[in-house]
Amino acid sequence: MAARKIIHLDLDAFYCAVEELRDPTLRGKAFAVGGKPDERGVVASCSYAARQFGVHSAMPMAKAIRLCRDLVLVPPHRQAYMEASHQVMEILRSVTPLVEQISIDEAFLDVGSLNEEIGEIAKNLQARIHRETRLPCSLGAAVNKLTAKIANDVGKAAQRGTTPPRAITIVPPGSESKFLAPLAVQMLWGVGPKTAERLRSKGVYTIGQVAELPEKELIKEFGRNGYELAQRARGLDDRPVSTEHEIKSISQETTFQKDVRDEEILYQTIRDLVKQVVGRLCEHEFIAGTIRLKIRWSDFTTLSRQFTLAQPTDQESVLVKVAETLFSQVWKRGSAVRLLGVGASNLKQGARQLSLWDTPNEREQKSARAMEQLYERFGALVIQRGHKPEKK
Repeated sequence: MAARKIIHLDLDAFYCAVEELRDPTLRGKAFAVGGKPDERGVVASCSYAARQFGVHSAMPMAKAIRLCRDLVLVPPHRQAYMEASHQVMEILRSVTPLVEQISIDEAFLDVGSLNEEIGEIAKNLQARIHRETRLPCSLGAAVNKLTAKIANDVGKAAQRGTTPPRAITIVPPGSESKFLAPLAVQMLWGVGPKTAERLRSKGVYTIGQVAELPEKELIKEFGRNGYELAQRARGLDDRPVSTEHEIKSISQETTFQKDVRDEEILYQTIRDLVKQVVGRLCEHEFIAGTIRLKIRWSDFTTLSRQFTLAQPTDQESVLVKVAETLFSQVWKRGSAVRLLGVGASNLKQGARQLSLWDTPNEREQKSARAMEQLYERFGALVIQRGHKPEKK
């Protein structure tokens, strides 16, 4: 059986690359795409010149400016990013129908149907993307997704500088475990800070050292994850490139520019977030069985609460009431809120449409049953029609 040919593609500093196309004067400069520092903005992406100062994505913009005093701030242009991403993905799909897009700037390709050597395919693909979109990208190639992704990470890290890496890293079939062995355990999928610390406490620092551990020992220590850890450390991964992704949840959240204590603003924000979630539910023809509220206090402490309905729904009035009720259970009047989020999960395809046999009165009855369920769970405070919360 012929070895699979999998490519992992990652667009280099994607947002920044698009911004440089929009404004060529940014090329070579230290700049960051993201929010304003005085509005708690964070770095969404930064140029390679900025990275030389220690700036990185997800960093508070205020800290980024402290590290790089001449940092140029660029507001995000999301529509431009979406259009550029779509253009790249169309190129990938013209090469092979087996494309798994995993983010706006990242994808896996199965190119096993092509006759060329995988290194040649990667080289031609990189050149074509740059020729047609003027966007730089890096690629990792191997017999499976795990090794291809890590290969790309290794290749990009080896090309650190002030310009995009545009790396191509190939792992020949049969050399997966040898390639992975000297790498730090943190580079292995499924190994976060806590798992890495537990491994280090056993004197295990590299992927090769993980591979040398008996599988039974890893299972005893990490449960089911121990088995997967043993497989990955040996470079084993038989997952296919999937062209479809199942949507498991839909969520919206907002971070306030300044902490909010005002009750009316907080409840209005919840209603706005629910409205956005309902819009996406309708777009994908989903109904939701579970509603989740996320709240972050001024000290960055974050908590979430959720409620599962007996009957899934996409009715905004019901979902608003659930979210508002969950909020009222945890918020004390006057408490400062930094972030609010609303999510819908336990999704079912095929949102119910109002048919000739489903009258508005029947819909009201179903809504009423949902309200009764909330009453049983939370008490009388929830049986208040309308949106504006009653002042306590």
